[in-house]
Amino acid sequence: MVSNRCKMAVKQELRNLGLHFIVVDLGEVEIMETISMAKREVLKANLLHSGLELMDDKKAMLIEKIKNVIIEMVHHSDEIIKVNFSDYLSEKMNHDYTYLSNLFSEVQGTTIEHFIISHKTERIKELIIYGEHNITEIAWKMGYSSVAHLSSQFKKVTGLSPSHFKQMKDKRRSPLEEIGNLKSKD
Repeated sequence: MVSNRCKMAVKQELRNLGLHFIVVDLGEVEIMETISMAKREVLKANLLHSGLELMDDKKAMLIEKIKNVIIEMVHHSDEIIKVNFSDYLSEKMNHDYTYLSNLFSEVQGTTIEHFIISHKTERIKELIIYGEHNITEIAWKMGYSSVAHLSSQFKKVTGLSPSHFKQMKDKRRSPLEEIGNLKSKD
């Protein structure tokens, strides 16, 4: 789940099945009762119909949690992380960063760093489109050391400078669930 809309869809599906949830958060659900295999299959099918997936594989769930931490940090938090992101992720996930990084690369076909850069680029596009901040403010908000660093990284990903992107009439953005996923480009 990558948005509040996804959480609402999951909550509705749980209610439809008469299940009571304790937590429905990005990437995880905790329900009060034990779910039968039949209900589990119905839930899985209904979620799939809504474009969501019920995960059983521990590695897939860990990858989803990594993605959710990144999405939360980049798209939904105004807090600037003062520590190294690898340390932040290790602490949040209770795993060694090398393990998380290798697993992510193996399963996703891209590195955690590239996934973060893709999401930061998309967030920068959003902030440019809204026009509430200038590029210096955006660089600070997104944790870049300088406007030059932001501009260089943005151009590597998009092929455009932030100022050229701002001047474009047709500003293309991607849905959150498609950002940084090589498999979605097939």
